[in-house]
Amino acid sequence: MARLLKWTEDAADDIVAIAEFISRDSEFYAKAVVKKIMEKITTIPEDPEIGRMVPEIESSELRERFVYSYRIIYQITDEAIWLIAIFSGKQPIEEHLGERLEP
Repeated sequence: MARLLKWTEDAADDIVAIAEFISRDSEFYAKAVVKKIMEKITTIPEDPEIGRMVPEIESSELRERFVYSYRIIYQITDEAIWLIAIFSGKQPIEEHLGERLEP
């Protein structure tokens, strides 16, 4: 049985920031990238362990999936799957995780 997928406020802010950043150059590509990210996110509850463990953090609960150069970081708990962060893989992970790991 699939666990419930929950968004942290930070992850929701991340997807908006990505859309705004890309839309400076192209509304079309902003929509396309966000659509691909959302499609990937909706598949996470089906098999959350398919995402790789985040190499910078040694925890089997913290996983990631990729869309283009974007990292989708999520935490698997007994109650739910929490979307923690969505950001460019070119950015240091420390800038995005900080205090986010315990929703």
